Amino acid sequence: MDYLIPAAFALDLLLGDPRRLPHPVVYIGAFIKWIERLLTEHVGNRRFAGVLLTALTLAATGAVASAFLHVATEIDPLVGWLAALWLAFTTLAMRSLHKESRAVVKLVEQGRLDEARQSLALIVGRDTAGLDEEAIVKACIETVAENTSDGIIAPLFYLFLGGPVLAVIYKAANTLDSMVGYRNERYRELGWASARFDDLLNLIPARLTGVLMALAALPLGLDPWGALKMMGRDARKPASPNAGFPEAAAAGALEVQLGGPAFYFGKRVEKPTLGDPDRPVTTAAYRKMVRLMYLTSFLALVLGVILSWLIR
Repeated sequence: MDYLIPAAFALDLLLGDPRRLPHPVVYIGAFIKWIERLLTEHVGNRRFAGVLLTALTLAATGAVASAFLHVATEIDPLVGWLAALWLAFTTLAMRSLHKESRAVVKLVEQGRLDEARQSLALIVGRDTAGLDEEAIVKACIETVAENTSDGIIAPLFYLFLGGPVLAVIYKAANTLDSMVGYRNERYRELGWASARFDDLLNLIPARLTGVLMALAALPLGLDPWGALKMMGRDARKPASPNAGFPEAAAAGALEVQLGGPAFYFGKRVEKPTLGDPDRPVTTAAYRKMVRLMYLTSFLALVLGVILSWLIR
């Protein structure tokens, strides 16, 4: 385990998510769709069905991941280590987060706003059809900020805490939330347990992300005190108990205002603003956010390595 997590981190930086290789999240998503359909047909109480959906998905994910590593290790210890490396690598999303958001921003810079809106719709949950240039860039910054916690710091946290199996279980919980954790008519009851469990798992990583962003802001020439100030002032404004921490820290570090009203499934949602509009939300601000994401992730890796060494 000594070099496993740094190796997975480096692999993600180099490769991102190769399209041709199998990815656990794809299979987790397929299982969620299957078990959701099965439970919806056979369990009348939708809230109880949601509890079963969460429990069965996490249990199946943990069991399959454990069995996979056991079989690989039985073949050969090196094969087992490589299997663990692949599993750990698939839980991280630095390169893919940068790549997917950068594709949207490039389209904005080229003036291809319709295409930018379509690309943005692939990485955010809000309606994108009516967004102007600034709103598109703001959405990219927000998704990079939030997913720095969900897609990088939280998986690293659970990798250091319990290895690849626990990190993959976290990814299953996060995938559940992204698929069924909505407050609409279809998922209000069915997705309740998944959303609450994902909130629980992200309590520490989200706050850790905000603090690390503030630390990373200093060498990047951003505003670390602004990050801390906005996190203290605005992080608890959103309905989510966690998303506000990385977004408020990012807003403060970049000296921009994030959040505000947005449309979801055709309905306007009055989301609170985070940060002050001291600077305009531009593609330059997005690039600063990307640098902040990478350095925050590196600091999390270093912190995990140091703490692991001290504990041993």
